[in-house]
Amino acid sequence: MEKSIDRYFEEILEVEYVNPGEYSPLSLAYIGDSVFDLLVKTVLVTRNNKQTYKYHKEASHIVNAKSQAQYADILLDILTEAEMEVYKRGRNAKPHSTAKNATVGQYHKATGFEALFGYLYLGKQYDRLFELTEKIFDFLKEEEKE
Repeated sequence: MEKSIDRYFEEILEVEYVNPGEYSPLSLAYIGDSVFDLLVKTVLVTRNNKQTYKYHKEASHIVNAKSQAQYADILLDILTEAEMEVYKRGRNAKPHSTAKNATVGQYHKATGFEALFGYLYLGKQYDRLFELTEKIFDFLKEEEKE
């Protein structure tokens, strides 16, 4: 029988999960950035086989701070109260760097977006994580049509 990925983390890598609300918003954003990146890359690679530089170009367009700020705006209306609180904590955090191709406001929104994804991932709220990711890909499909 196949184990869940959480069991691998816990049993083999000795990860101890704690309440994700106990992490700083920048810690949540740090892991949330990787989680969103992995979700996007998984979707892109499994859709079709192409050269890696083409994946990179497409993924970079989807996961950059400017795009993430746009996704945050799209998702705000459907966030729960707890999710909104996490997003705001991330958005209002004082990061130690800025994005190359985004405004300060966009970078703050993107940090809130990433914090939310980190929170959901560390809280093992995978259904919700995938629901929000699906909304983003639905938005991207509509954007492609225009």
